[in-house]
Amino acid sequence: MSISCKRLVLSLISGLIMTSFTPLISAADTGIISVETAHVSLVFRITAEKQLEQLYFGEKLIDAEELVQLKKKHKPDTDRQYMLEAYTASGNRFVSQPALIAHHHDGNMSTELVFVSADQVMHDDNVSETIIHLKDRFYDFFVDLHFKSYYKEDVISQWVTYMHDEPTDVDLVQFYSAYLPVHSTQYYLTHFHGFWAGEMQLTEEKLQPGTKVVESIKGVRTTQSDNPSFLLSLDGELKEDHGEVIGGAVAWTGNFRMSFELDYQNILNVLLGMNPYNSRYTLPAGKTFHTPEVILTYSIRGAGQVSRNLHAWARKYNLYHGDDVRPVVLNSWEGAYFSFDEAVLEQMMTDAAEIGVEMFVLDDGWFGNKYPRNNDNAGLGDWQVNREKLLRGINHLADFANARGMQFGLWIEPEMVNPKSELFEQHPEWVVQQPNRELYLWRNQLLLDLTNPAVQDFIYNTVDSILTAVPNIAYLKWDANRHVENAGSTYLDPQKQTHFWIEYTKGLYDVYERIRSKYPGILIQACASGGGRLDFGSLKYHDEFWPSDNTDPLKRIRIQYATNLIYPPIATASHVSTSPNHQTNQVTPLKFRFDVAMTGRLGLELQPKDLDSEEKTFAASAISDYKKIRETIQHGDLHRLYSPYDEHGWSGQMCLSPDQSEAVVFIFSLTHHNRGDLPVIKLKGLDPGASYNVTELNKNNESFWGNNREFTGDYLMKTGMNVNVSNRYESAVFRLTLSGKVK
Repeated sequence: MSISCKRLVLSLISGLIMTSFTPLISAADTGIISVETAHVSLVFRITAEKQLEQLYFGEKLIDAEELVQLKKKHKPDTDRQYMLEAYTASGNRFVSQPALIAHHHDGNMSTELVFVSADQVMHDDNVSETIIHLKDRFYDFFVDLHFKSYYKEDVISQWVTYMHDEPTDVDLVQFYSAYLPVHSTQYYLTHFHGFWAGEMQLTEEKLQPGTKVVESIKGVRTTQSDNPSFLLSLDGELKEDHGEVIGGAVAWTGNFRMSFELDYQNILNVLLGMNPYNSRYTLPAGKTFHTPEVILTYSIRGAGQVSRNLHAWARKYNLYHGDDVRPVVLNSWEGAYFSFDEAVLEQMMTDAAEIGVEMFVLDDGWFGNKYPRNNDNAGLGDWQVNREKLLRGINHLADFANARGMQFGLWIEPEMVNPKSELFEQHPEWVVQQPNRELYLWRNQLLLDLTNPAVQDFIYNTVDSILTAVPNIAYLKWDANRHVENAGSTYLDPQKQTHFWIEYTKGLYDVYERIRSKYPGILIQACASGGGRLDFGSLKYHDEFWPSDNTDPLKRIRIQYATNLIYPPIATASHVSTSPNHQTNQVTPLKFRFDVAMTGRLGLELQPKDLDSEEKTFAASAISDYKKIRETIQHGDLHRLYSPYDEHGWSGQMCLSPDQSEAVVFIFSLTHHNRGDLPVIKLKGLDPGASYNVTELNKNNESFWGNNREFTGDYLMKTGMNVNVSNRYESAVFRLTLSGKVK
């Protein structure tokens, strides 16, 4: 059966499976294809030469066909040099960096795509998918552009599939998921960079002629440096509540690349997708290659609305268990490190239960016998319970936690191995490696080769055996503490070593799929030396992520502020740790640490017995208060009030319930301010015609003269709250509850 016939059969099958599958008749009649959400339009046109042109991406149009009638183009149709193709391919004419480079069976390095047809699938009353079928004008090489519209969330995801029916293999050299030409007078790019203990640092820059690239080639822990997400502000610097802003992210856990090329016409050519670095991919006839999704949104209401769009989409469509409330967690790492036994862990769990913790997670150090895991030098890969530390095993600990009203979780790092392990002795060929090259250690460990199905089976069976043996495990902390070096595989064919970067991530996803299929109820945290695996591709399989190993609250304010520009607070694990902090040695008040941690999924990262009686009382009260407001924090709309990146020295935010009945407000002083220099917090999103009762939580001394009083939403948004928070490490938390409508 030819590829063309296969495509027809697949289309017919899709039509039977989906709620509605229809050709886009308008494309044939008028040449216009429009992908729409509640407030956004993405519009394409089919030219007389059957090429697909992108006409528009922005605020929703009443009549997309006016774009053609009014000829809102940079040059006439006859001047093909200036036509903005919907998906640029290499080789025929002068263009910007192309989205696609394919080398055909006869050596031709060019591709000329023409329009074939377009279909629309209605998945439900909120989600529709538009598929635009393109083909090379000469070769049997097919490109399908997929656009999935999430109507209420104002999000459009985009990806591409390639297939061909050429006589021999086609080499894919460059294969981006999305090409977006943007029209404006100036462009300000906000992106995120960092390092261990300093992830997701925000930077904004005005784009100049040339190309700005944000990318990773680490393979694993790809977001330890740059994150595959961005905000693009048009016609001025990024503002929170006004201005045109495009937000985007590559949903891929491997190497990514985001390219922003400002050309001589002042058009910004944006390319988003997998990184083509050393990744030439050989595609046989009859096979299909899928690129990862790119997530895009747009707003005329600034960065705030872009964030809320992405958060709402993530909670409903991307994050695992996005509708559930997350528990309060105590993780054992900073409280015990590798030095523990049953008695130590039992005491930690007893103390944690007394202050209201709902989940105890045992971190690294619980496994290995021939090579016991007493430090990071040995044992990784040998997933047997350490008999010296834990005489009665993990089941005993899980039962102990459950008996005290807590769930139990466990740390794993199944993609890695220590050379000093039974696993490495038995299977040295399972390690990522190159012939005739020295193996490089990072944190005394090596990376297992997930392109190999046998390694995939080992990792799945490891997790499966742990969860089968201890059915009371409710949570896994999945770590990954090194990136790829010596990129190569003993499993892959020598001629297909460039497939490694892609096949590793696909192998990881396959393992995730198998685990989620058998254990859909378990909570899984994405951790990779902290925030090294923070992307929408990974979050599809996880309930939350660990933003950073740095638990210093002052550092976390900046990290979490930037993180939550893209990723939702519900998934942001934020822990109260000890003082002095183990990463920075800074001394901070317990209240400040709790207030910061309550902006995300609250947890603890300390030894509870080290808290004195007064601190335990405060912790129990704060945890109790958090449980009352966490529904709003985790599922509400985030509004940022003060940026920690500005020079004023405050950070502030609020979370608002969807029905405007409750809000939680946070304000932090990051430095010492002059006497009388107090923040005025003007709230956002409230019902102006309603009255709200304001109650301060976690208070040592009262910070607001209006505590326990009622104010109208109109007053709180226009006049605001002047809060007595001016010294470094001072903070305040307020709960606003709807008390009635103003007459």
